[in-house]
Amino acid sequence: MAASELPSARAVAPETVRRRIRIAAVMALALSLILIWRFYSLQVLQYERYQTLSLDNHIRIQAVPPVRGLILDRHGVVLAQNTAVHILQVVPEKVHDMEVMLRKVDDLVGLSTTEVEAFRSRLKKHPSFEKVLLKARLDDVETATFAVNEYRFPGVTLEAVLHRDYPQGSLVSHVLGYVGRISESEEAMIDPAAYQGVRSIGKIGIEKQYEDLLLGRPGFAQVEIDAHGRTLRTISRNSATPGNTLNLTIDADLQRIAREALGNQRGAVVAIAPSSGEVLTMASSPSFDPNLFVDGIDQQTYDALRGLEDRPLLNRVLYGRYAPGSTIKPVIAQAILDAGISPRESVYCPGWYTLPDSTRRYRCWKKTGHGPVNLHGAVEQSCDVYFYEMGRRLGIEGMADVLTRFGLGAVTGVDLPKEPDGLVPTPQWKRATRNESWYPGEDLITVIGQGYLMVTPMQLARMTATLANRGIPVQPRLLLSKEDSLSGEIIPSNVSSQPAKPATEASLDQVIQSMTAVMHSPRGTARASGRRSPYQIAGKTGTAQVIGIAQDEEYDESVIPEKFHDHALFIAFAPVDNPQIAIAVVVENGGSGAKVAAPIARKIMDRFFQKKLQRAAAPSKHHVFG
Repeated sequence: MAASELPSARAVAPETVRRRIRIAAVMALALSLILIWRFYSLQVLQYERYQTLSLDNHIRIQAVPPVRGLILDRHGVVLAQNTAVHILQVVPEKVHDMEVMLRKVDDLVGLSTTEVEAFRSRLKKHPSFEKVLLKARLDDVETATFAVNEYRFPGVTLEAVLHRDYPQGSLVSHVLGYVGRISESEEAMIDPAAYQGVRSIGKIGIEKQYEDLLLGRPGFAQVEIDAHGRTLRTISRNSATPGNTLNLTIDADLQRIAREALGNQRGAVVAIAPSSGEVLTMASSPSFDPNLFVDGIDQQTYDALRGLEDRPLLNRVLYGRYAPGSTIKPVIAQAILDAGISPRESVYCPGWYTLPDSTRRYRCWKKTGHGPVNLHGAVEQSCDVYFYEMGRRLGIEGMADVLTRFGLGAVTGVDLPKEPDGLVPTPQWKRATRNESWYPGEDLITVIGQGYLMVTPMQLARMTATLANRGIPVQPRLLLSKEDSLSGEIIPSNVSSQPAKPATEASLDQVIQSMTAVMHSPRGTARASGRRSPYQIAGKTGTAQVIGIAQDEEYDESVIPEKFHDHALFIAFAPVDNPQIAIAVVVENGGSGAKVAAPIARKIMDRFFQKKLQRAAAPSKHHVFG
C-alpha cells in the first residue's frame, strides 16, 4: 500500500480518546451508582442497625452507686451516716512522671507507706484512663492545701464523695460493726448487678446482718466517651435508690452510761425489755473505733489491735463465754420446786459440804457458814452448801433440763451474724467429747455455775428476761423498724413469739421473792445496790472462779495475777411487779459480783427510769414503776 493511503496519527487519536472517555464515563457512572446505592443502603435501609453500632462505640452505661441507709438509735440519734469527704484520685495517663508526682503529693499533704503501696496495687488493676484512688479522707487543712496547689498536679484531682461515718465512735461499735472494701472472696459471692459502682460492704454487726436493707439499688447514667474511653458528658441519668434507714432498739444514752460504768474494766452489759425482747443496751468493753476500718485499716494498726491483751475487737456480749457462777441459782431454785422439794426444807451450812463416802470438802463462799437455810435464804444469801445438797439430789440431768428451758446452752436468736451457743454439760456430752465418765462431784460444781457450764452475757440477759416474764421466753432483737427510702413508710420489725412456759407462775413467784430479798433484805448479797431504790429490784449476784483452788489452799486475791481473779456477775430486773428492764453484767476478773457488777446495773436502771419519768406525760410514779 502506498504511504498516501495510510490513516494519519492525528486522524486516529481523537477517535481513541473519545472511546476511552466514553468507557471512563460509563465506569464512573457505574461507580457513582454503586456508591449512591451503598449510601442509600447505609443511610436508609440499614440506618437503625448502624446507628446502634455507632452509639455503642461512643455511648456507655455507667453505674450510679446508691447512698447507704442511715442507722439510728430508738430515739433518732444517728449511729451511722454518710458524710462528704475529700479524696485524691489520679488518671495515670495524664501524669508525666508518677514517681515525681507521688513525691510532691507526699511533701504537700503526706502519703503513708500503706497508701502508696495500695495505690501501686490499684494501678495494676485499672486501665490508664480510669481514676485510681490515691488518698482517702483528707482533713480540712490537707483539702485546702491541695486545692490551692491542684494546678501543679496534672492528672490528680481533688473530689468530694460520700463516706461511711460512725459519729458515736467506739460507743456502739460491737453493735453496728462496720463496712469495708469488698474483698475478692466477697466479690465472688455477691450479685454484681446489685453492687454496680459500690466499693464497700458490711463486714460485721448490724452493717452485715442488714446489708440488703442498707445497700439500696444502683442507678445508671448514659455518658458519651471518646475513642480512649474517657467520659465527655452525661447524656441521661437514672438515679439510684438509697438504702433504708434502720432504727435500732438500742438507747445510745443508756449505752453511754453502761460504758462509763464499766470504765476501763473488761466486761459486758446487756439490758433487754422483757415484754418485747428489745435490746436497750449492749456494751462490750474495751471497744474500738469502727471508722478505722471504713477505708481499709493498715496492717500495722490492725495487728496492734489484735495483739492487745484486753482484746477490744472481741464482742464479749455475743462471743464471750463465761461460767455464770451463782447467777443461775434462781433457775436451779425453780428446778428444786419442779422436783417437788419443799421450799421450807432447811439444809445446815457449816461453810463446807462433803459427798457421802468422800472426804473432799466443797466450800461455801462464807467460811463460817450460814447455819440452817431454806430455799429463800439460800438464794437471798447465795449459800453454796444448800445448792450442793440440792444439786446432788437433782443430778446433772435435772439441772440441765431446766437450764436449757431457760435458754442457756443455745443461741438466743438475736439479729447479729454468727451467734455462738453456750454449753450446758451432760454425761452424754462429756462421753462424746472427752470420752470420760461424769462424776458426782461435777453435779456440785455445775449447780453453783462452775465447771463446764458456759454462757454468753446475751444468754444471761435472756434468762433474766424469762424470769421477769414469769417463765415466758423472749427473743432478743436489735432492729426496731425500717423506714422505706422511697415511700417514707416506717415498717416495724417482725417479732417471733415463743409462747411456751417453762414453769408455773406460782412457783416462779417464790423464786422472784427470794431474788427481791437479794436486793432489799438486810441479809441480801446485793443489799448495798438495792438501798434507797424508788423501785423494787429482783436480782442475783455471781462470782465465777477463773482458776481452781486446791483443798489445802486459800484464795488470796492480793497474790494472784489480775488475769486469774474471779469474774464478777450480776443479773436483775425491775420493777418486780411490772418488769420493764432485765439486765446482765459481767466484769472479767472483777472479783465480787455484789461489789463490782451490781452497782453497774443499778446505775443503768436508775438512768432508765429517770428517762421514763422525764418523758412521761403524767407525773405519777405508778406509770413508771408500777
